[in-house]
Amino acid sequence: MAEVPEAPTRLTAICNFMGLRGTIICIGLLLAAALALPGRTVTTRYVNDLFIFLDGLYRIWSGQVPNLDFHSSLGPLVFYLPAAGFGLTGSMGAAMPVGMAIMVLMLAVVSAEIIGSRMGWMTGLPLSLFLLLIAAAPANPGERIGELSFAMFYNRMGWAALGLLLVMYLPRPVRSAKTDLLDGICASFLVLLMLYTKVTYGLVQLAFLVFMLFDRHQFRWVLQALLTIVTVPLLIELIWQGGGMYLSDIRSAAEVSGGLPTLQGLADVVSKNLHDIVVYGIFACILVVARRRFRDVFYIVFCAATGLLIIDQNFQFVGILTLGASAAVIADLLLRSRLPSKYRALATGLPLLLVMQLLPVTFSNAATLGIHAGTAISGNGERISLGNFSGIRLVKMWDEDQYRYFHLYNETLADAAAALWRIEAAPKPAVVLDFVNPLSAGMPLPAPEGDSVWYHWGRTLHGDSYPPAEELFAHAEFILDPKSPIEIWTALGMRNVYAGYIAQHYTLAAETEHWRIHRRRR
Repeated sequence: MAEVPEAPTRLTAICNFMGLRGTIICIGLLLAAALALPGRTVTTRYVNDLFIFLDGLYRIWSGQVPNLDFHSSLGPLVFYLPAAGFGLTGSMGAAMPVGMAIMVLMLAVVSAEIIGSRMGWMTGLPLSLFLLLIAAAPANPGERIGELSFAMFYNRMGWAALGLLLVMYLPRPVRSAKTDLLDGICASFLVLLMLYTKVTYGLVQLAFLVFMLFDRHQFRWVLQALLTIVTVPLLIELIWQGGGMYLSDIRSAAEVSGGLPTLQGLADVVSKNLHDIVVYGIFACILVVARRRFRDVFYIVFCAATGLLIIDQNFQFVGILTLGASAAVIADLLLRSRLPSKYRALATGLPLLLVMQLLPVTFSNAATLGIHAGTAISGNGERISLGNFSGIRLVKMWDEDQYRYFHLYNETLADAAAALWRIEAAPKPAVVLDFVNPLSAGMPLPAPEGDSVWYHWGRTLHGDSYPPAEELFAHAEFILDPKSPIEIWTALGMRNVYAGYIAQHYTLAAETEHWRIHRRRR
């Protein structure tokens, strides 16, 4: 009787048949399916952040154009991605998961080309899982397993895209005109993706490409990528015509919160990420001692410094995710290098150390994605009270106080919608003096124009820098002043700076338990 092969042997045979590229694509398909197929959004926190993207996609499907008809310091892809998800499904509840599934598939294709052409199985496979799960897991990096949210998904995209670009420090074993073309396409895609999503990541990526220009072995694809990055925005501008306003919106936000990081802030980041920094230091020291190349030192410093700067300006405390990608690159460099015998044993052990560094984040993100998929399929949780958001579930996970906070927010939205329907059978555009306006997309209402998709006191506006009232309320029939705001400092600040204009041009139309609703004077 023939012996049945053991599972690990069978799995190894399948992986060898598909190759590293094929395996990475399969991983991307599985992660995308886990996001998209349940067809619902589940969230435990940052519900208000989720509404930013839903408001943006609703405006796009209403015919508005980002940075022309509404303001945002985030790039247009932040809204076009969920808009694509909504276009494919017709559901606000499926828009974010499906939009992110599309992004994960694109990153998987790029990952297969970059990692599959440069790295071996021992370094490439764990790194691919690490980066793709960063992009796929609906959770803010560094937070607990099961803290579900699509908030700030652009940061997860940014970490994954930057990590993939850093892999390109490794030269291909075999180069040709075709491979240079593919590398140029991959690099320019990753940079343009972030320039039109969150510009800080794109600027770091551009700096890395400038550094790579001085690598004579990879000069051709780097130059091609830079030329593409210059050319494509000019073509996009012919259609979009919002590039100037995009830069203006970024500049306005930078005036409020664009200061340089403080030494105390950076020290706090280092202390909270000390374990990862120490492990990365082991990789870095072995590379510098074994190869003795100045370029390697610059690469190490670049990866560590930019990771510190990015996490400092993110709403994130743990997870300098450039370190994991850089550690994988270092391990692969040492494994392929002809090292003196005294360093070979150290290099041989690095893949195991790499897995130990990448495993906590990989496991956490995989568990979070699984929890989201399972909860979405079950249909458990509290429905968001606005009609268009019925496919979104608020779920209590670990934190009872957090759940009550967003449960109350959900009640205030139901209160606002009911009050507007009582005032007018077909309510007109409304602006909310709070962090975000979920009413336009959720009720739905006609979307206002000239305002922003979100406000955050101390980050996008403050007492000395805020949008003119004539612009903000130009198309608003109603202004809703919350008694129970989701972001109290934003609500108080907006109430103070716009009080005079509201008193002059609006009258109190209704007052409920949670809202004061002002209507434009006739």
